[in-house]
Amino acid sequence: MAGAVEAKLAELGLTLPGVVPPLASYQPAVQSGVYVYTSGQLPMVDGKLAVTGKVGAEVTPDEAKELAKICALNALAAVKSVAGDLDRIARVVKVVGFVASASDFTGQPAVINGASELLGAVLGDKGVHARSAVGVAVLPLDAPVEVEVQVELVDA
Repeated sequence: MAGAVEAKLAELGLTLPGVVPPLASYQPAVQSGVYVYTSGQLPMVDGKLAVTGKVGAEVTPDEAKELAKICALNALAAVKSVAGDLDRIARVVKVVGFVASASDFTGQPAVINGASELLGAVLGDKGVHARSAVGVAVLPLDAPVEVEVQVELVDA
């Protein structure tokens, strides 16, 4: 049975995807105490990267912002895989976003707003978080964006 968070996703026309399988030797998410930490989530849709390339070159900032939303959805799926229920999220504590950037691209914060805005739309005040948005030369599989999320849980 879907809870309030998944109902809100549906209201927004979104579906929680399955957990993206790891590309290497790690877990999609781990719980330590009341916190869940996700591994970096790529904009995978149905097992494939939605788009590849550098933001500011092959990928537009607007496209990358949409990809960051996909990353955030994948992060929520990873959180659910260990928390059991997204309604256990007390708050999103921190979001870290990486943007594979052309050498002159400086709009990383606007790209990662895609993830932040999605979390806010889905979780309301619980989605307000600290954040870093970092430009990098390249990401795994030539992904334009990668997002990791840390959440605090309430007891089950």
